[in-house]
Amino acid sequence: MTMDEKIARINALAHKAKAEGLTDEEKEEQACLRRDYIDSVKANLRSQLNTLYVLDEKTGKKTKIVDFERERAARAGKKKEKN
Repeated sequence: MTMDEKIARINALAHKAKAEGLTDEEKEEQACLRRDYIDSVKANLRSQLNTLYVLDEKTGKKTKIVDFERERAARAGKKKEKN
């Protein structure tokens, strides 16, 4: 099932839920389809973020976003320890 088909099915189940309610099987199907969709969106976002860089204007150094966030989190942790 393609993502477009999954989205169409999610929407159909949502409309049915509002109109007349869902059976337990349909609720389970809806939950699985929603999880697949969310996982797909997260994977796409991660893929896009992995191609982005932060440019340090002073040094000209390029750092991947993922590495930049790790470094920033580490610096924030060190600041908390000092206080």
